[in-house]
Parts: sequence; C-alpha cells; structure tokens
Amino acid sequence: HVQLVESGGGLVQPGGSLRLSCAASGHTHNYYCRGWFRQAPGQQREGIAAIASDASTKYADSVKGRFTVSQDNAKKAVTLQMDSLKPEDTAMYYCAAGETYPCVWGNLNYWGRGTQVTVS
Repeated sequence: HVQLVESGGGLVQPGGSLRLSCAASGHTHNYYCRGWFRQAPGQQREGIAAIASDASTKYADSVKGRFTVSQDNAKKAVTLQMDSLKPEDTAMYYCAAGETYPCVWGNLNYWGRGTQVTVS
C-alpha cells in the first residue's frame, strides 16, 4: 500500500517562502514521475510542478521562476521550494506520483491528502 504524506504548509506573508515536503511509503520503486498540484476554493485542481526519475522537471507558467521541485530518492521524498509567494498562491497543495511515462499531469494518479498554504 502506497502512502504520500505532505508537510510544510502554513501561513506566510506575500513575498515570503515556504518549503513543502512529501514523504512516500510502501512500494515506491516504480514511480517514474512525482509532482505537486494545488486547488484553490472554487477553482479546478492544477498541476504546478513535476520531476521525473531522470531529474527532468516541468512547471506551470504561474509558478515558473518562483517554485523549485526536487527529489531525494534515498529518502523517497520530493520537495517544493516556494519563493516570492503571492496571495494567489493560496490553495491546498497535493503531492502526487505516477508510474507511467511521460511525466505529465495526467499520469500522476497517486495522491496525498494535501497541506494548506495561505499567503496573506
């Protein structure tokens, strides 16, 4: 049984930084791609950052240049460093993982329960 658990959310002022972490447990050796989504109230869930097993990354335009995704394979963890945060970054942030090539949003089908990020 695979579990993804997010941590690191909270309240931060505009212009500040937060670092989210996602710990994985269970049979994670088949993960090809891991990433982050977010969902604000009344909005659709959107993919914002992803990293493949070869360390290639992709970002949504809304976070490019401000957010950085990285992974620690030994710890089965993936992190999201969020800098220059804006009020519009306020959302529930979800860690996700997938086993299928290529590393695109639609192939991330294992989910954590989310961690709240509020920029105010």
